[in-house]
Amino acid sequence: MGENGIIIVGSGLAALTVAYYLQVQENVIVFTKKGKTDCNSWRAQGGVAAALAPDDDWRVHFHDTLTAGCHHNDVRMVELLVREGPKRLQEWMDAGMAFDADEHGQLCFGLEGGHSHRRILHAGGDQTGKEIVTFLLQQVKGRVSVVEGEQVIELLMEDGRCVGVKTKRKDGAVSVWRAAAVVLATGGCAGLYTFTSNAPTVTGDGIAMAYRAGAAVADMEFIQFHPTMLAVGGKAVGLVSEAVRGEGAVLETEDGRRLMDGVHPLRDLAPRDVVARAIAAETERGGRVYLNISAVPHFRRRFPTIAALCEAHGVDLEVGRLPVVPGAHFLMGGIMVNEWGQTTVPGLYAVGEVACTGVHGANRLASNSLLEAIVFGARVAHSINRREEWPTSVYRAARPFGRSRRLLVPPLPERSCIRERLSTFVGIVREKGRLCEAVRWFEQFSLPDWLDGDLECLSAEEIETGYMLLTGWLVASSALRRTESRGGHYRSDFPYDHPHWKGRRLVRTKEEWEHAPVGR
Repeated sequence: MGENGIIIVGSGLAALTVAYYLQVQENVIVFTKKGKTDCNSWRAQGGVAAALAPDDDWRVHFHDTLTAGCHHNDVRMVELLVREGPKRLQEWMDAGMAFDADEHGQLCFGLEGGHSHRRILHAGGDQTGKEIVTFLLQQVKGRVSVVEGEQVIELLMEDGRCVGVKTKRKDGAVSVWRAAAVVLATGGCAGLYTFTSNAPTVTGDGIAMAYRAGAAVADMEFIQFHPTMLAVGGKAVGLVSEAVRGEGAVLETEDGRRLMDGVHPLRDLAPRDVVARAIAAETERGGRVYLNISAVPHFRRRFPTIAALCEAHGVDLEVGRLPVVPGAHFLMGGIMVNEWGQTTVPGLYAVGEVACTGVHGANRLASNSLLEAIVFGARVAHSINRREEWPTSVYRAARPFGRSRRLLVPPLPERSCIRERLSTFVGIVREKGRLCEAVRWFEQFSLPDWLDGDLECLSAEEIETGYMLLTGWLVASSALRRTESRGGHYRSDFPYDHPHWKGRRLVRTKEEWEHAPVGR
């Protein structure tokens, strides 16, 4: 690839949106470590939230987003999201993207938790992500190269600027690719938990690579737990979309008591953190929670993916009660970016769940994630097309460590241990003692070596595991530092939000290790 090419890391909605809006003359290559559909976007059952209905308005969507985010949101970024979203979706519909409509051709709008209006667009019932990704892959076919099964293991840095990537294939071959700009669209890190809705590929490696390269990350403590994962045999086997509750399903206990009665005014459609904690509290008491779907008309037709999931795992839909547990779902934080997706490292962009735009605040409003990928994916492409740069005075990127790189032969835990530690000690409800234990556990694995060591001698799997450790540590240590409860971050020892933390982002760069004692 020539110096003027654009590299996109990841193949989900955010990545493909950037590719879609990049000018035709750009030389674009997309790297994905597995297959091009092995991503969260392909799995997305929910829809896209946008104020497109005649009785809706972007200002109402704006207010709902701030309320769900506990007013921790970046107000300016939220306005960009809700104002530009409808325009982008209309562009796509004009280009042939078909969202679900009634017999008269009018768009069908769904309702989900935290929304005051029916504004959720779906495609293929509960297959919205699959339908949009398929549409975009068709749109970029022939003008964008998609390389599958080649893992980006490191960002290339020269004089504080990102100038490309280093990749590794299954056979161990390492390649160096230079580019005018690199776009990280690798997803979040909810796959680091035992119960998760995320694809196995979502391990936080994009965040770890950016942090390692000196980029600032923020709000890593804010993890959203989706309330309703289908629970079978002590495992979470798949997501049951919030749209099911939007169509009339209710949460109830083993004896039929309505779980959310008296908990929140919106009851079953309360913000996700509230519902997830209510379910977790019931299960900790030894009870079980079910989603009663008996009031949902034409369930199999409306939710074919969920119906197939239930049947595959022996859950009888005729009984009308689906056993559910909460599972890690979405990261509100990530790599800090401005309104054009530019990180604090020149030449490096981030978009989608890997980025912290600030639009979600402390708790994401349902179906705003696909919208974020679309709106800011278009903005990243616009910035690259215009060759704009974020002034270096806005945020200072972390300096290189300035010492020689050394061979890495690290002790690595089983991945199941990483997931177990985060789930047990940095889960839905947190407290200081457990968080300290989690941080100590992560720090025993020579994290400074992962920041400045030579990775080439390691296998792609070992590198990915190391990045899981680094990202897990960022989540645990950030949760320890935020001494309050806000949105997806709940501390039993600090059960209320605190004025001291209002609007404050926990910004992290690798400079924090420069003067740290061994073992911290």
